[in-house]
Order: sequence, then C-alpha cells, then structure tokens
Amino acid sequence: MSLFPLQLRDVVFRPNGRAVLDGVDLTLSGEGITVVLGPNGAGKSVLLRTICGLLAPTGGVIDWGSSVFDPAAVGMVFQHPVMLRSSVIDNIALGLVPRGVGARERRLAAMAMLDQIGLADRANDNARQLSGGEQQRLALGRVWLTRPRLLLLDEPTSSLDPSAVEAVERIVRQIRTEGTKILMTTHNLGQATRLADDIVFLAGGRVREHVPVRRFFSQPASVEARQFIQGELPWHLAF
Repeated sequence: MSLFPLQLRDVVFRPNGRAVLDGVDLTLSGEGITVVLGPNGAGKSVLLRTICGLLAPTGGVIDWGSSVFDPAAVGMVFQHPVMLRSSVIDNIALGLVPRGVGARERRLAAMAMLDQIGLADRANDNARQLSGGEQQRLALGRVWLTRPRLLLLDEPTSSLDPSAVEAVERIVRQIRTEGTKILMTTHNLGQATRLADDIVFLAGGRVREHVPVRRFFSQPASVEARQFIQGELPWHLAF
C-alpha cells in the first residue's frame, strides 16, 4: 500500500476569510527531496500542516496513492521541536510506543539511532538541556526511528549555526537514502541547492513552479520566482 503519488487539487485554506492557500495544485512522487520555497506568508508551513492532517483544508482534495491513508506513515519535524521532560533516550524511543514495541527492543533501537545521529554519549542526559542543533537532530532521529514513508520538515535549521546545519543536513540525506520521501520548507537558498531534487515555489498561496532544482535556479519561469531569487520579492505578501 503506497502513499504516492500524492496529489493536491485546488486545495484552499482560508481561515477568517483570508486565503493562505488559494487553489494549490501539486503532485508528489515517492522519491527524493522536494524543497518548498517562497516568501513569508506564501503558505509553506500551512501546506505541510495541511498535508499531514494538522489543518483541515477549507476546500479542495488531497488524494494519496492508496485508497486508505495511514497516518503512521507520515512524520513531521517542526522548526522548534518539543522535548519531553525526560532523558534523550526516552525522547527518541517515544515514537515506538504506539507501535507496540517492547521496552527492551525500544531501548536497543533507540541506542542504535542515537549512535547514527551522533548523540549516543548524551543518552541519559535531560533532552531539554541539549543545544538547539542537538535537539533538532534528536527530533529527526525520533521520527526516523518510525521509518515513515513521507517526512515533512518545517524550517528544520532556521535558527542553527553552520556546524549544526551541516549535521542536520547530513541526517536528512541519510534518511533520503533509505527511501523516505522528504518535503521540507526553508528560507535558505543555499540549503535548497544542496539538498533538493526538485523545487516547489509558492507565492500568494499558489504553486507558481514545480521543477527540478537546477532548472529553478538557472531558468525560473515565473516573474515571482525570478524576483524571489534576486531578492526583490517582498518577504510579506499582502492578501
């Protein structure tokens, strides 16, 4: 049973009459990393939250490849991940609890994942005492441990220093190699060129372009995309 192709058709999200998403049409395959770019207010974060079910669209249709959608197959990491008031290893093992994995197996799997993300030496520390970059790596590991088919990342490195960004990007690439489809938002155009296979460009609540990453940066088709790349598009769009 597959989630893909994932198709959004004329998806609208209009809280209080304001169209944050205003007729989004988008088809996603089950491979690679798709990066969503666009100015503030374009609807990037709302798009991810709508796909994962945190927000219900006002209109339109979201069709999954399978007739039955499995929420456990979709994971999401937020810009500011929530850490439990417990140890690092307890935090990372949390995702396996609803899946009925026994305590011993959870601990073994969690330790193996901590080793992969470079936090094995912090296993027994309080997760809330980790640095921002370490918490983001922990959040990625926590979701990765559940082996989702689709991983949504909302600005996962926006407040991190360069070394922490590099560590997070390395984990994202590792997750991709295991076959997980990744859809992520970022304001960092350099990061988009490093990670993306294809770009979805949002402006005014609509998809203006969805093309391979090289084509987007070398031959943007829309006026909005050209202005955005050149730094001329205002960060805040009026609705």
